[in-house]
Parts: sequence; structure tokens; C-alpha cells
Amino acid sequence: MPRLSRALRAVAIAASLTAAPGLAPTAFAQEVGAQATKQYIPLATYRVGAYASSGTPVWGGTIDYLRYLNEVEGGINGVKLTWEECETEWAVEKGVECYERLKGGRDGSPVPLFLPHGDPITKALTEKSAADKIPLLTTGYGRTEAIDGRVFPYSFTALFSFWSEASSAVNYIAEQVGGKDKLKGLKIATVYHDSPYGKETQVPLDLLAKTYGFENIQIAVPHPGNDQSAQWARIRQIKPDWVFLRGWGVMTPVAIKTAAKTGFPVDHIIGGIWSGSEEDVRPAGSVGKGYLAITPFPAGAEFGILKKIKAAIIDQGKSDLKDLKSFGSVYYNSGVIETIIAVEAIRTAQARFGKRPLNGEETQWGLEHLVLDEARLKELGADGLVQPLRLSIKDHEGGGAGKVLQWDGGKWNIVSNGWVKSDRELLLPVIYERAAAYAREKGITPRSEDTAEAGAK
Repeated sequence: MPRLSRALRAVAIAASLTAAPGLAPTAFAQEVGAQATKQYIPLATYRVGAYASSGTPVWGGTIDYLRYLNEVEGGINGVKLTWEECETEWAVEKGVECYERLKGGRDGSPVPLFLPHGDPITKALTEKSAADKIPLLTTGYGRTEAIDGRVFPYSFTALFSFWSEASSAVNYIAEQVGGKDKLKGLKIATVYHDSPYGKETQVPLDLLAKTYGFENIQIAVPHPGNDQSAQWARIRQIKPDWVFLRGWGVMTPVAIKTAAKTGFPVDHIIGGIWSGSEEDVRPAGSVGKGYLAITPFPAGAEFGILKKIKAAIIDQGKSDLKDLKSFGSVYYNSGVIETIIAVEAIRTAQARFGKRPLNGEETQWGLEHLVLDEARLKELGADGLVQPLRLSIKDHEGGGAGKVLQWDGGKWNIVSNGWVKSDRELLLPVIYERAAAYAREKGITPRSEDTAEAGAK
């Protein structure tokens, strides 16, 4: 069917939906989706601006995996994928504009989910996406309370929340000093980006400090972090045993270089998710050797799926990357990992709703029933790259573990013994309490598993 005819058909269906209030939105989406031949996936990107060097390799991983799926696997169960970029420059206003511009879908295909790629953008879209019934998939960032899908049905802080990041970092330190009982009396200083993102780990670190008896020291760095002489002078005075660095952009290499100047050992600095890429350490030069970072996005090109992408996309000159040195980097792999989760959620939903382009409600069901166990990850060639993941209505995170990398001056090496798990059993009750408080503030009636399943029928 020609594109114009399909569009007119969609408009006609929308008009009939308005005239027939008893017709369920899902039925509307099925009808419209039946006219589409490809699943549309919008991409909010930032290839321009201060954070472009971080974003560009992410989209390389995302788009290369989508191309691999289309060219090698024929899409998702035969449904080819199409995508469209919208430049946000990592700015909230532009991110929201992109969401509003793209949320209607394309060529008859509805939007299955939205990847905000920005913590402030995610928070600005939380209520809009719930109203539009479009899931926000945020891997390694986003609102921690959104782990509770009973209150946040369309927000998925999947894989590794900031709270889990902090807890896993503490647990790695415990491994290095001989156990959690040896944490008592240690000084752990968090040097953080002075923003809502940077402050996100203060509550869990306070809880962990009270539980294990270490001293929790918090030191803010104003944006963008070009001068940290005062903060690291304080570090020199306090003499912490470890530093947990939660930076973003230029703040991380400046922190590493300033730490080296003050004599603090960089092999006792653990960077957070967004202080742990090649782009974070290369500008620091030789003094970055030994620096550590915890991440759900391990670097490396030897994972099975990376080898497949290299053969089908990279070596064929079809990569989105302009600089192929980024292949297998932390950010490139983060794009691959996030897209694997998105695609597997759509595949899960297709098993219930049919092998066709899906809408947000249907993909939400797929996300809440997503199981990436070791057997499935091995089939995908993603074992070791993606941690085992099981999402549910009550748990939109599912994983909660990271690997620790160490910079050797030229590349990252994995130095942890597999995935370092967080203390989710300790953190989840507090997260649920905060989600419940949000529900009371907003007048939200939390879903039960029964009501969620009934709504999906």
C-alpha cells in the first residue's frame, strides 16, 4: 500500500476510534500496526554539543546492532526495523521536543519505546510517557524509584540503577579489603557532579555507611568541573581510603589529573557508570593508568555478538562509526547492550501480541516479562556482555550488578571476579518506600500484578 494511503487509513482508524469510545487503544494499535511493515524506533541522540564525544559511539553501537538485525537476522521475527534520529544536545528542552515530535510513530508503525539518553530528560518525561503509554527504557541512569513498576508503569530503570552502582562499588571495596566486616572504620569519599544526577547516590551511601560502619564523605563539584583544586585539597586533608567518583563529561579527566597532582593513588578511585569510558580517561594522559570504574557496560570486542557485528557490519563498511577505534569501547557496547534489551522486550511482546510492529502498551508488557537468562544470552552471543536480567511489574531494574574495569594506559581490563552484585535486598525496601511516597504525592493508585495483567488483555 502506498505510504499516503497507509497514512490516510491510519487517520480514518483514529477518527473511528474517537467515534467509538468502547474500542480499546490496543485494538487501535493492532489495526494501525497491521498496515506497517517495519517497526519504528526513535533515537534521541546528541552528536552535537559538549557531550557529543560520549554520545557518538553510543549511537554507533545502537545503529550497528539494528543494521545487523535487519541484514543478518531479517529483523525481529521477520519484522524489519527502521529508525530516526532527533538531536537533543543532551538538553532537557530539546529532549522533550524530540519526544513530542516522534511519539506518534512513522509510516503506520507506532512507537514501541523511547530511549531518552539523558537523566534530566528522563525525569522530565516520566509523567508524559505514562500518559502516552510509551515506555522509557533507561539503562544505567534514570529515576531509581522507577524500579517499582507498580507506581511507574512506563519507566524502566533497567540493568543498573545509581543506587546499585553505589552499592556495587562499596561491595568491590569490601572484596579488596577482605570482606564487608573490614569496611568498618574506612573513609569512603564520594566526589560528585553537583546536580540531581550527582546527588542520586547520597541516600543509599548513607544507608550503606550506617549498615557497614564506614565514614561517608560527600564532596560536590560544581558543573562542569574544570577546576577541582579545592575539592582535591580537601581530599588530601581528609585522607580517605577510597574515592568514588561520580562525574560527567570533562569532570572525570580533570578529577583524575588533579588527584594525581595531589598524590592520591588513582588505583583507589572508582569511577561511576558515567566516569568509566575511554573518553573519560584518555584526556587524563598517563596519570590515568590504574584508574578503576564500575559499569554494566564492559568494554571489549571479543564477545560473541561483537564478532558477528564486526563481520557483517564493520568489515563491510556499513558501520555508523566514523572512528572505528570506538568499536568495542564502553560507550559503543552500551549502545549494543541497550538495544539488545529493547529488541528482546519487543520479541517477548511479539510472542503474545503477534509478529508485527508493536505499540508502547504492548512493549511495556514485553519489558515486564523480559527474561534474559544465561541460556538466552549465550544464544545471542551476549554472555559476559549483558548480565542476566529478569524484569517484572515490581522490579523494573532486574539486574543490579556491574563489572569493575581498570585502565592500563591504553585500554580497559576487567578486574572484578565477574559481576559485582549490589545489596538489593537492603536497598529495595527503601526504594519501594520512596515510590509509595511519590504515589501519595501524585495521587497515583499503585498497580497490582493482577490489575496490570488485566489491563494488558
